[in-house]
Amino acid sequence: MLVRDREKSMARKKKRVLVLVPFPMAGEHLAMREAQSKQVDLGPDLEFHYKPVKWAGTNFVGPYDYVVGDFTILEAGLQAQDDGFDAVCIDTMSDSGVAALRAVLDIPVIGPGRTTILTAMMLGDKFGMLVMWERWLGLYKKVMDELGVWHKYAGYQSIGMAPDRFSLLGGEERVVFPKLLKAGKKLVEENGADVIILGSTSMHQARDFLAENLPVPVISPGPTSYAAALMMINLRLAQSRKSYPAPVGRSDDYIHGMLDAAVAAAKKGPKIVGAEGLKKKGAKKAGATKKPAAKKSAKKKPTRGK
Repeated sequence: MLVRDREKSMARKKKRVLVLVPFPMAGEHLAMREAQSKQVDLGPDLEFHYKPVKWAGTNFVGPYDYVVGDFTILEAGLQAQDDGFDAVCIDTMSDSGVAALRAVLDIPVIGPGRTTILTAMMLGDKFGMLVMWERWLGLYKKVMDELGVWHKYAGYQSIGMAPDRFSLLGGEERVVFPKLLKAGKKLVEENGADVIILGSTSMHQARDFLAENLPVPVISPGPTSYAAALMMINLRLAQSRKSYPAPVGRSDDYIHGMLDAAVAAAKKGPKIVGAEGLKKKGAKKAGATKKPAAKKSAKKKPTRGK
């Protein structure tokens, strides 16, 4: 009888999911990320805890950023299992840090890139990406290369707007939503998409509006990855050790130490600027002209008196 009661108690225990946010943030900006969990009803027994990384690049637009993202997200999630979490979700479509964390954790690690693409393939023949700007395309290429699903890809449509990684779409609804709707219709009518994937977890605020006004399913990456995490927890499934072998030895203290030292150095050192800032800085340097040297007044040789 005691064993059964204990099993029931364990079954009712709240499951905890750690969501790793790829940029340092707090307060209202973090709250906008946390709002994703309200878009899907996963029952009262699932808790979400959002943890931002300690440091990050300006945005995820290329291989340099992917490496930085892998490292900072790995560092943020290393202790997830020891801290009592039942699963980890990554809050970026690049799936940064997923492979490394799967190698060191026995709990499921879910990346929204893979999750949304595989979900879309269950809902239609062709999926398309609705994105804010073209510089995100490398994120999807990276994940689709890993999955080998290019034959199911209908293409993308972009509204050509650089994202705000902190405020997301907050306050921009009247401008951004109609542009996304127009691009979404093109994705269906011209690209032939049967399912639309929002190109970033930061676009979740537009999901309901688009779903109501487009004739195909619209997938929001964050909530979809949360539902996948719950499914893995309930089915007692996690990543394969054959695919993600555990490291021979772990260097967690060194990883934490390296990132802490880097953050401390960045605070003391010169301000880190994005690519656009570097261009402007370089242009100023190149355009700088040297001040003309002051002309030396020619000294007259003293004349000898005759």
